[in-house]
Order: sequence, then structure tokens, then C-alpha cells
Amino acid sequence: TALARALVKEAELVLLDEPLVNLDYKLREELREELPPLFSETGSTVVYATTEPMEALLLGGYTATLREGEITQYGPTHQVFREPVDLQTAKAFSDPPLNTMNVDKNGGDFLLSNQQRWNVSQYESIEAGQYTLGFRPHHLQLNPINTESVKLSGEVLVTEISGSESFIHMKSGDNQWVSHTHGINNFEPGTSVDMFLSPENCLLFDHQGQRVSVQKKLKYG
Repeated sequence: TALARALVKEAELVLLDEPLVNLDYKLREELREELPPLFSETGSTVVYATTEPMEALLLGGYTATLREGEITQYGPTHQVFREPVDLQTAKAFSDPPLNTMNVDKNGGDFLLSNQQRWNVSQYESIEAGQYTLGFRPHHLQLNPINTESVKLSGEVLVTEISGSESFIHMKSGDNQWVSHTHGINNFEPGTSVDMFLSPENCLLFDHQGQRVSVQKKLKYG
């Protein structure tokens, strides 16, 4: 194959444009595991283009995200995942999809979309205004993580059981979220449920979708 030929040549630079796209699912999964050590052994610099963010996470190394032909973020793959620079990148690197909620910063508190107030000390310095709070499904849990965790109440829409993991789809006001929990937690549709979210696991974005850094003060207007 073209992939094998490129690696055998031991070129200094290897460019791969979606090399696994036409393979069946099983073979694609196998190669995703085999390619990283293979790339390391060749000593080549490999540029691997893919439209699947999860593939980038599996391959590791360094990741560059592109939008409309421009690089929007570059760094170690784990860093791009944990510290996305904008909402679109955060959504791309989240499976199941990123949970979001509109919030208003008012004084020292966040006013959540369910009219609940949440005091989050790490965001005290940012300007008042409207923001989007993002959090990944595995960070929405059935038990509080710490004393700053906020309780989010809602109604179960459906529960998916996958092996020893549960995906709880819930509705809270106008929001629909997914909680990814370990163990079998099979809630019937319509069941009231309380979930907990810690501020340390939240991503905050401004009205333009840019990640808010707690180290600098935002300017609105």
C-alpha cells in the first residue's frame, strides 16, 4: 500500500492524507494502535491529516487544528484536548458530545440557565457578561467531587448501558446533557436525577466562542 511504501523508504518527512479512510472498521482500529510505535521506529517526521479528532487522540504526538485553512491551535495532543482554545475545538475533541450551558457572570457568581447561583472562586476576576460553560460527559457525575461542586437537577431521557459504563441522557430546563459514569446506573425515563459538576472540570468560553483564561481579565463592549 501507499502507507507501507512511504514508511519503508524511511524518508525524513512523510505526508499522510487520511490513509485509513477507505479501510473497514476493524482494520482501521487495529492500524490506529499499530501506527504510533511504527512511526517512532522509522525516525521520520510524519504529518498525518485526518477529519476525525478521535483518531488524532489515539495517535498522540502533536496536533494542529485547522479551520478555513488556518491553524487555530498547535501543541501536544493531550494539551489540545484538555486546554482547547475555543468552543469548536472543545466540541470536536469530545465524544460523547460536549455538554454546554449558557451562564451570566453577575458579581462573584454565575447565574446558571436554571436560575441557580454558583460561586466559582477561580473566575472571580473576569468581567460580568454572558458566557458558555462547557463540560465533558465524564465530568458530570452522580456524586460531588469537592465542596465547590454544583448540583444540577434534571429528568432522565434515556440510559445507555455499554459494558460496565452508563451513558445517562438528561434534560435540565432547556438543556440536554449526557453523563458518562462507570458501573451500571440504569435510570428509567422520567426519573428525577441529581448530577454534580466541579468547577475544575469546566471550560469557559466568551461570547465569541474563545476560551476564557482565568489569568487575564476580559474586555467587553
